[in-house]
Amino acid sequence: MREFDPGSAAGPETAAEQSSHSTTAFIASFLGWTLDAFDFFVLVFVIPVIAREFHRPISDVAYTITITLVMRPVGALIFGWMADVYGRRLPLLIDVIFYSIVEVLSGLAPSYGWFLFLRALYGIGMGGEWGVGASLAMEGVSSKRRGLMSGLLQEGYAFGYLLAAAAFFFIFPHYGWRALFNVGGLPALLTLFIRTRVPESKA
Repeated sequence: MREFDPGSAAGPETAAEQSSHSTTAFIASFLGWTLDAFDFFVLVFVIPVIAREFHRPISDVAYTITITLVMRPVGALIFGWMADVYGRRLPLLIDVIFYSIVEVLSGLAPSYGWFLFLRALYGIGMGGEWGVGASLAMEGVSSKRRGLMSGLLQEGYAFGYLLAAAAFFFIFPHYGWRALFNVGGLPALLTLFIRTRVPESKA
């Protein structure tokens, strides 16, 4: 079976529509990866502060980063399976809403135990976002540009780090570490963009 190539669609109008759809899918995936990274690095910046508030050693709070990474394959498996069965768009919507809620709840965690549990859940959402988002983006891109676009898509992670650093500089001194996680719930707004602008992958 010949692979579907969005760039092979005939007609100028169809080509324009394909270009628009591939652009919106790429933007949604880039922003999802950016905001995913934002949360991950925000935690890195505030580890000592969280340790003091929960009266735990820094190593315990650092372990929450480990548990997030350990749970990423679980998210990749769950949401990857959903994406193959139900299409890319719906699982991506569910995933973004899921990790946005968990992100806000992380900022409300009353104890270290709850915080650890929530970071494990966040790892599931984080693992699901990349695979589904990258599939949606790359399946809408012409095969001639997939190498370039996949490289640009990865830069969303670096951009997320820069946003986390900016938030730490401007927000943390005035509102504390919990506010950073509340801001991290903004990816929920991305679902509006995905819902209204991003079509399902034709592949």
